[in-house]
Amino acid sequence: MSEQEMNSYRFTSGYEPSDEMLEQIMKEIAHDAKVRQEQATSAYFSKMRREAEVVKAKWADRINNAING
Repeated sequence: MSEQEMNSYRFTSGYEPSDEMLEQIMKEIAHDAKVRQEQATSAYFSKMRREAEVVKAKWADRINNAING
C-alpha cells in the first residue's frame, strides 16, 4: 500500500479500512505510544533524580548543622 493511500484514508470517510490499512495504522499507533511512554518514563525518572538530589542536600545540611552546631 502506498503512503499516499495510507494518508488519504480517514475513519470518517464512510468506508472501512482494508486489513492492510488497519495493520499499518495500528503499527504506527503502537510505535507512537511506545515513543511517548519512553519519553514520559525518562522525564519521570529525571525529575525523580533531581528531587532526590534536593532532598539529599537538605539532609546533608541538617546533619552538618547537627554535628557542627
